[in-house]
Amino acid sequence: MVSMPVFIFVQSALESAAACVRFAIQFYIVTTVAALILIGSAHADDADDSLRAYAVNIVRHPPESWTGYGVYLGNGFVITAAHVVGIAAITKPSVLIAGLDLPTTVIKEGTLEQVDLTLLSVDKDSLPISVRSRHMSLCEMSPRPGEPVIVAVPEGTARSQIMSPELLPPSLRTNFGTVISDVATTGNSGSGVFDAKHKCLIGIMSRKIQVRAHNDPGGSLKDLAKYFVPASIIRTFIPAESRF
Repeated sequence: MVSMPVFIFVQSALESAAACVRFAIQFYIVTTVAALILIGSAHADDADDSLRAYAVNIVRHPPESWTGYGVYLGNGFVITAAHVVGIAAITKPSVLIAGLDLPTTVIKEGTLEQVDLTLLSVDKDSLPISVRSRHMSLCEMSPRPGEPVIVAVPEGTARSQIMSPELLPPSLRTNFGTVISDVATTGNSGSGVFDAKHKCLIGIMSRKIQVRAHNDPGGSLKDLAKYFVPASIIRTFIPAESRF
């Protein structure tokens, strides 16, 4: 009878030790996975943040109450939305980049009603060496619904995704078929929309799309999406001699 308590004690001790080992393993797995997630998130944030180096501000003269956005393509070229610049001969736009306010030359102007793009250039020799070496590529693939994207402005970045044009009113699907779903948290007109995986330029933000609730003509407007001019149109808009 004296051996029984010893056996129970030994068995209990072994079970406690095994439980501690299981807990330690589970804790290690959980903390390792959490650490990997945090590291991955940090890398993603760093990669997203690197796109801010291509984001610029567009300033009209005399200055407006707002500041527009654009994307530095390389070789001194900056692409933005046409309505951000307006009529360049009147607004005399400059570009804020790398802490510099540089005058621009208009290479090609579009219009809000047709192609909402304007291509500007700055004196590349006036840019810091770190900026002169930057070159942004245009995405080759067409945007696909659900595809993650990054919208970058000088102040920061925001993630969104490509929205299916089928979710737009039928009258808008043909002319405004390239849209993202996040309206309030993403950059405004002229800001760059980038492919989240390849970090190429997928488009230039153009306008917000709003609809009336329940199709009520007297109802309040509700934000639905943001339209961007896609890379395919940007590519055909930029003159062949404007190499970047």
